[in-house]
Amino acid sequence: MSTNENRLFKFPKFTDLIIFEDDNLIVINKPPFVASLDEREGGEVNILRLAKKYVDDAQVCHRLDKETSGILLIAKNPETYRAVSMAFERRKVDKTYHAIISGTHTFSNLLVDLPILNQGNRTVSIDRANGKRAETVFNSIRYFNHYTLVECKPVTGRMHQIRIHLATQRAAIVGDSMYHGKPVYLSQIKKRGFSLGKDQEEQPIMKRFALHAKEIKFEIDGKLFHFVAEYPKDFDTLLKQLEKFDS
Repeated sequence: MSTNENRLFKFPKFTDLIIFEDDNLIVINKPPFVASLDEREGGEVNILRLAKKYVDDAQVCHRLDKETSGILLIAKNPETYRAVSMAFERRKVDKTYHAIISGTHTFSNLLVDLPILNQGNRTVSIDRANGKRAETVFNSIRYFNHYTLVECKPVTGRMHQIRIHLATQRAAIVGDSMYHGKPVYLSQIKKRGFSLGKDQEEQPIMKRFALHAKEIKFEIDGKLFHFVAEYPKDFDTLLKQLEKFDS
């Protein structure tokens, strides 16, 4: 069993992830390190399989990267799945993510509209000639000495869109090694009173990239839905450490 799979069994059961449920829809706060759908390399635990154990006809309406936490919509029946999918396709879903990025960046309704090319094997690139339209709006929320908490609002929904768009602004998400984001270590921000025991190796404060699907708004059959997902423990811990030692 892999390290990630070992981690999975420490997470709450599926019902503890639910932040909203009615006859047609389930909304969960997805933990990090759990895939949204079945992965090519296999693995038994993912949100789709957990949801189907809860409701036979459950379908995940969109996906989050495995390391990304936050709001995920799950339809209980085919009709709701089609309605939500159509809302995504028509760009009628208002999504808000929060990310912690390296450096102090003042983003005020910054629109990044660089086309993204899906190269396969979970790899994307910016390609103005062959890429598909991709737009994200960024706003800085909170500033630290060496980091920034940023609101990210994707207009389109390309793979790795927020991650690569931030990287083009020299503002990579901390811990996102694919796009040259470096993890945050306590020794970097706590200059005094930090020490490790003999033969101990320091671990980053957050062991994944710092991206969280915070909020979502959409409408189905004239009914407006609006959900907010709390930060998971690791994201919240990193913010508190930055507030304490990097402000």
